[in-house]
Amino acid sequence: MPKTSVEPQDAHHVVIVGGGFGGLFAARQLGGSGYRVTLLDKRNFQLFQPLLYQVATGLLTVGDISTQQRVVLRKCKNVRTLLATAYDIDPDAQTVSYEGGTIAYDTLICATGVKHQYFGNDGWRAHAPGLKTVEHALEMRHRIFQAFEDAERLPPGPERDQLLTFVVVGAGPTGVELAGALADLSQRVMVGDYRNIDSRDAKIILVEGADNVLPVYPESLQRAANKMLAQKNVDVRTQAMVEHIEDGSVRIKPKDADPETVSAKTVLWAAGVRPSAFGRQLAQRTGAECDRAGRMQVQADLSLPSHPNIFVIGDLAHANKPDGTPLPGLAPVAIQQGRYVAKLLVRRAKGKADKPFKYFDKGSMAIIGRYKVVGQVFGMKVKGFFAWLAWSGVHILSLIEPAQRITVSVQWMWRLFGRNSDRLITGNPPSTAAIQRAHGIEGD
Repeated sequence: MPKTSVEPQDAHHVVIVGGGFGGLFAARQLGGSGYRVTLLDKRNFQLFQPLLYQVATGLLTVGDISTQQRVVLRKCKNVRTLLATAYDIDPDAQTVSYEGGTIAYDTLICATGVKHQYFGNDGWRAHAPGLKTVEHALEMRHRIFQAFEDAERLPPGPERDQLLTFVVVGAGPTGVELAGALADLSQRVMVGDYRNIDSRDAKIILVEGADNVLPVYPESLQRAANKMLAQKNVDVRTQAMVEHIEDGSVRIKPKDADPETVSAKTVLWAAGVRPSAFGRQLAQRTGAECDRAGRMQVQADLSLPSHPNIFVIGDLAHANKPDGTPLPGLAPVAIQQGRYVAKLLVRRAKGKADKPFKYFDKGSMAIIGRYKVVGQVFGMKVKGFFAWLAWSGVHILSLIEPAQRITVSVQWMWRLFGRNSDRLITGNPPSTAAIQRAHGIEGD
């Protein structure tokens, strides 16, 4: 357990911007280290993003996958947290500007992650929400379940078909998992809950520009994923690009065919990411070299070449594997990088030599609904029910709080045998008085 001593104000100050996987694990590792540490984040909680799609589809609640940073760091008396948005940095003065003031650092760890990338079509954002935050997940959940409720009120026809058509853009792990969860909802969980519609009539379309789903996975696992999606009646369209999105429709252009306009009320985005606003500002201020995705090139110790006291970790960092290929933007990478930088600083304080960062790849998996998973674990290709059990265990162990591990385990076991889900449509419903006025009824 971290020591509970409070470091003096003149102690070496480590500022961590971003309280996700990398930032929070770095802060916790630095507990009792002799450094004075400040964690600066616009949120007061850490979000387990790999399970965010399960919030969007009602399988888990927000509380199941969120942890307050102050709770995690309660015993780390040398670490304080500030709830504020960092927006600028002066690397010469070694200060970070945030809403309400500035903070000086001796060492900076940037772990602000990425946001959605609409490839120059930011107007699509209003019609196709992505999945990076709690608010995104709740918005998705609202749109998904509202579509079924609205369809229940309509007779058969084009308008009802539009409501029961869901388009997921991007077939990486997030898109595949989202499409699989939607298929489970419509084909199993909600069957029999409606009187005017059959949830099994829902049409789920998964669009991917690459040659196959899960482009970074081996070909055999891509084939397995395609088969699992087909078993769930997901319409997979690879080698296809989205040309336009507007309210109620998506125009899809296959590689060797004419564009098709799909009438769909619900469009969900899982196609691309770009660096956070603070990450882009850091790159500009430091002159950091960036790759095509906007990730900053870092040295073997994860620092910027021009500023050795600034470390970049997680999705913002372009760090290479031994074979020269970049590490993926996954939670295990960020966790290991956060711990590594913290241990590196402790080693330096003790006068020990640096060691380069080495990622221990345990593997990666994508879940395609209940019991169906494809992935690689320690270099072995896995799929099916036992892979699903392994996926469940890995994710449960990755949750920070023990109480969360118990809660999520119980939820999954309960839903393994049942058909329950959190299908609450939150947010203020339309005002009855406003609707009355719109229909010429004057009330109080």
